[in-house]
Amino acid sequence: MKYCLFGVIYFSCRQAGYVFCIVSSAIRFSLISVQKTDHFLNRRSASLLLLYSLILNGTVLSQSEIYRTEHRTIDSLKQQLALADDDSERIMIMDGLGFNYERLNNDSSLKYSYAALALARKNNFAWGEARLLASLTGVLGQQGKFADALEVGFQSLKIAESNHLPHETARANRRLSGIYDEMGNYPKSIEYSLRALKIDELHKYERSAAIDHMSLAGGYYRNNNLDSAIRHLEISFQRKGLLQNQMSGVYEIAGDIEKDKANYHQALVYYWLGYSISQQISEFRGLSQFSAAISSIYVKLGKTDSARFYALKGIEYAQQVSFRKGIVLSGTLLSELYDSIQPALALKYFKLAAGAKDSLFGATHIMTIQNQISREQARQNELQTAQLSYRNRLKVYSLIAGLAILFIVVFFLYRNNKQKQIANIILGDQKNQIELTLKELKSTQSQLIQAEKMASLGQLTAGIAHEIQNPLNFVNNFSEVSEEMIDDAIGTRQEAGENSPVVAELLTDIKQNLHKINHHGKRADAIVKGMLQHSRSTTGNRELTEVNTLVDEYVKLSFNARLYGAAGQAFGGKDNAFDVKLQTNFDPEAGAMELSPQEIGRVLLNILNNAFYTVNDRKKKDPGFSPEVMVQTKKVTNGIEISVKDNGDGIPESIKDKIFQPFFTTKPTGQGTGLGLSLAYDIVKAHGGEITVESEKGIGSEFTIILNGNS
Repeated sequence: MKYCLFGVIYFSCRQAGYVFCIVSSAIRFSLISVQKTDHFLNRRSASLLLLYSLILNGTVLSQSEIYRTEHRTIDSLKQQLALADDDSERIMIMDGLGFNYERLNNDSSLKYSYAALALARKNNFAWGEARLLASLTGVLGQQGKFADALEVGFQSLKIAESNHLPHETARANRRLSGIYDEMGNYPKSIEYSLRALKIDELHKYERSAAIDHMSLAGGYYRNNNLDSAIRHLEISFQRKGLLQNQMSGVYEIAGDIEKDKANYHQALVYYWLGYSISQQISEFRGLSQFSAAISSIYVKLGKTDSARFYALKGIEYAQQVSFRKGIVLSGTLLSELYDSIQPALALKYFKLAAGAKDSLFGATHIMTIQNQISREQARQNELQTAQLSYRNRLKVYSLIAGLAILFIVVFFLYRNNKQKQIANIILGDQKNQIELTLKELKSTQSQLIQAEKMASLGQLTAGIAHEIQNPLNFVNNFSEVSEEMIDDAIGTRQEAGENSPVVAELLTDIKQNLHKINHHGKRADAIVKGMLQHSRSTTGNRELTEVNTLVDEYVKLSFNARLYGAAGQAFGGKDNAFDVKLQTNFDPEAGAMELSPQEIGRVLLNILNNAFYTVNDRKKKDPGFSPEVMVQTKKVTNGIEISVKDNGDGIPESIKDKIFQPFFTTKPTGQGTGLGLSLAYDIVKAHGGEITVESEKGIGSEFTIILNGNS
C-alpha cells in the first residue's frame, strides 16, 4: 500500500507571565491507493511519522488548553438547558452534557445522566431511557463498577428490544461488549459486538458498524485470534472517514499487534497517532492508555527517562477522570522502572496500582475498609476527649493523673494490637477472595480450551471425510466394473458351451458379493458426504426471501422426486409404491425475511423426506392405511413458523431427545446416515431460530421451525 503523507505542522506560543507553552500541532494524511489486504503504514511513512512523534516528545498540552473546547460545548449546553421549556428537549440536552462530561468528570456525567433518566421515566420516554441506561453503562464501567454497569446495560437492551429500537439495541450491545472486554471476558465481548454489527449492517448504520468492526478487531486480538483481528482492523482502516475521533482505538489495536511482533518503532507510530486524536478531543482515558503504551515501547527501546515521563503522564491523565485501569497500567510500569533506582518510589507506585486494581475487582472490600476507618476515627475522637478530661484533673489529682496516663498508654497499646489483628483478618479475607477469583479464572480458561478442542475436532472430521472419499470412490467404481466383467464372463462361458455348475455358482456368488460391496460402499459414501455437510460452515449468503415461495418450491421438489424419481438418489429416488396425500396451508401474511435459501432448503428437504418415508413405510405394512403429510406456514410474534406434520408411526418417547444427534437414525440399517436432522438443527440454530418436534407413537409427528425475523 502506498500512502502519501502530507502535513502542516504549526506551533503557536502564548505568553502567560514569563512561561511559553507549545499548544498545538496537527498532522493530516490521505490515502492515494490501497491494496486489497494491506492497511498498515509502510516503512518510509512510518519513519516520517516517527520523526513527527519525536518532535512532539515532551510537548503536552496544558490542562486549561485541553479543557477549553470541551467546556465551550458544555457551557453552550447548560445555557440551552436553562432556556429549555420541554421535557423531551431537557432529556436530550442533559444526555449531551452527560456524554461530554464522560471524558472530563465521571461524577458530573452520572449526575446529568441520572437526572435525564428520571425525567425520561417520568414521561415514559422509552428511547431516552434506553439511551441513557446505555450511557450509564459506559460511565460505570470506567469507574470499575462492572456489576452495576452490566445491570443497567441489560436494562437498556431489554427496553430497546421490547420497543423495537434497532439503533439503541445495537448501542446497548456495543456498551455491554465494552464492559465484558474490560472484565477480560473476550468471548462474551465478541458475542455482543457481533450482535451489534448484525443490527447496524441490517439497518445500514454505517458509522456504528465501523465502530463494531473496531471493537471486534480488539476483541479478537485480545482473544488470540489474530487473523480475525487483522480482518476487522483492515475494514476499520477502510472506514476511517466514518470513525473520526474513534480512530484512536484503531491505532491502539494496530500498535498492540506491531508491538507483539517486536516492530517497536512501527507500534510507536500508531500509538502517537492515537495519542494525537485523544489530545484533540480531550479524551483523558485515551491519553492515559496511550501514555502507558508509549512508555512500554520506550522500555523496550531502552529509553528509561522517556518511559518514566510518559508513565507519569498516564497516571496524571487517569487521575483526572478516576480511570483506574490507566492507574494500574502506568503505576505498574513506574514500579518496575523505579525498582532498581528508587525503591521507595517503586513501592509507592506499586501500592497505587495495587489499590486501583483492588478497587476494580473488590469494591465491597474497599467500602468495608472505609467504614472501619470512619468508626476508628470516632473512637479516636472519644479518646482525645478522655485525655483532655484527664489533663484538667491533673492539677488537682497529680497521683491519679499519673496512673491515668499509664492506663492510657496501656489502652493505646491494646488498641493498636487490636487494629493489627483486624487488619490481618481483612488481608486474609482479601487473599481468600483473590485465590477464589484465580480459581474461577483457571476454570474459565479450561472451558475455553475445551471449546477450542471441539472446534478442532470438527475440522479433523472434515479432513478425515475428505481422505476417506477417494478410496470409497475406487471401491464403488471397481465393484461395478467387476460385476460387469463377471456378467461378460458368464455370457462368454455360455457361448463357449462351458456349463460347469461349480464355476457358475462361484461366479454368481462373486457377483452377489460385489453387489453387496457396492451397496455398502455407496452407503459409506453417503455417510461421508453427510459428515462433510455437517462439518461445513452453515453461514451461507443471506438474502431477502419469500418464505411461502421457498417452502412451496422444496415441497414440490421432494414430493416429485419420490413420485417420479426426478432427482435420482439425492432425495430417495423414485418409489413405485409411493401414494401420499399432500396438503399445504401457507399464511399470506408470512412475507419475506433475510435468510440463506439454500441452507433452509436443505432443512426442509431432510424433514420432508423423513415425513414421506415414514408414512409410505406404514402404508407398506398396513395396506388399509391412508398416508397424509401437511405443510403449513404461519406468521407469529417472533418471526415465521414452518411446520411439517405426518400421520406415520411416530417417534418413541425414549429416543425423542436423540434424533438431532449426529449419526442417530430410526431407519433400518443401510437406509439412513443419521446426519440429516443433526444438520438441519445446526442450520436453524445458525439462523438464530428454533426447531422442535412433537410426536405420539402410532399417531404421527410434527416438526416445527421458527425463524426469527431479527436473526
